[in-house]
Amino acid sequence: MDRRGYLYGLLKCEARQRIEEGCHREDIQSILDRVSETSGEEELLEAFAQMAAAQVDPGFPFHEPTAWEDLTAVSPGFAAPSGTDPQGIRDLEDRLKGAWFGRCAGCALGKPLERPPYMNWHGDVPGWQGVRIYLKAAGTWPLDWYVPQIDDVGDYDVGCPASTRGKIAFMETDDDIRYTVLGLTILERQGALFTTADVARAWWNTLPIGQTFTAERQAYRNLTDVMDSGEIEANLDYIRGHLNPFREWIGAQIRADGWAYGAAGRPALAAEFAYRDAALSHVKNGIYGEMLFAAAIAAAFDAASPLEALREGLRYIPSRSRLARDVAEAIEMGLSIPDLDELHDALWKKWGHYDGVHTNNNAALVAAAIAWGGDDFEKTVVCAVTGGWDTDCNGATAGSLWGAAYGYRALPEKWTAPLNDTLYAAIPGFHPIAISECARRSAAVALKIAEG
Repeated sequence: MDRRGYLYGLLKCEARQRIEEGCHREDIQSILDRVSETSGEEELLEAFAQMAAAQVDPGFPFHEPTAWEDLTAVSPGFAAPSGTDPQGIRDLEDRLKGAWFGRCAGCALGKPLERPPYMNWHGDVPGWQGVRIYLKAAGTWPLDWYVPQIDDVGDYDVGCPASTRGKIAFMETDDDIRYTVLGLTILERQGALFTTADVARAWWNTLPIGQTFTAERQAYRNLTDVMDSGEIEANLDYIRGHLNPFREWIGAQIRADGWAYGAAGRPALAAEFAYRDAALSHVKNGIYGEMLFAAAIAAAFDAASPLEALREGLRYIPSRSRLARDVAEAIEMGLSIPDLDELHDALWKKWGHYDGVHTNNNAALVAAAIAWGGDDFEKTVVCAVTGGWDTDCNGATAGSLWGAAYGYRALPEKWTAPLNDTLYAAIPGFHPIAISECARRSAAVALKIAEG
């Protein structure tokens, strides 16, 4: 594909994004209809500019600011933040070990299914049904352990053999884990005063662009234009916005955990950390997804249940956002629909119009899984993964939240033992490293930050 085809592909994604943000469909479509993949670069860039200038419909029922001051003013948790000093959290290190192992186990469960037929629609077949097609062919439905690898299932196959049943010997590298590691290392170096510019420099010095995707990759490309100037935070609108139609996709949401672990027990602080991170590459609901789960996971260290922690996390995002509405509705689905197939069908009917790696549909699936799974780790992560969309991300987030609430000792050994307490993160110093060592270091960070 040449440059013009690439830009036109981005523009089609931008059109979808602007409609989701509340612009008139007809206005956006008319801009798109004026160009094609054979149009010149200047014409395509002008179309981007016109879409950026399009006004949100005054009747759009949501209020979704990106600026920190505006965002916190409409997020009720910041007016009356709750929290617990990590020194007062019972079994802090065991809970952090539970969060790290829960995240790794959920991620490993989902990695083989992070494939096109499960992440989006495959013809008329929704991804959740595709998951059943494969697992029934493998003789492992209902799923009660890691995903097996079999051949000759047509379009329905799996990837990541090192994360399949009987072959797992460690947590293999994955972006869901690399960003958790990066969060830990940034907090170790800069502490609670780290900035968005510090996050950018950590990416630049540690993370090859080939290990980034969608919004992060485009932000990384834009970062190259301003890195030498040192004016990173002054150019955030350009870094996260220029030719970046993925700015409300799931990339920031999967980066929540490292900040939550460093702010264990303090959801307001975790949400603030998450904002500083997400602001490099995302806007609106893309930022809220990271803030929601950072706050929820931080709250889980001292909550009665993962569901209580998730509801606490909702207090730290704008109450009139699409994400707040979607997550609240998904929680009710998880509580009221006992049959797993019916639950996943309802989720896809409601949010199946989103791309498979958008924030809102995946956050809704995780929320439903937390509600549906209750105090059962296996039910929770299986629900999160077998619902399709971004399977490894959702398994990781659900597992992390559950593990933070109940601790390592509550995790079933059949889910933790195959990992052999070993992580290969493809990050210097963390390839390999013991997962339990990551938890120990997270505990040290949380306590140090609490001391000020």
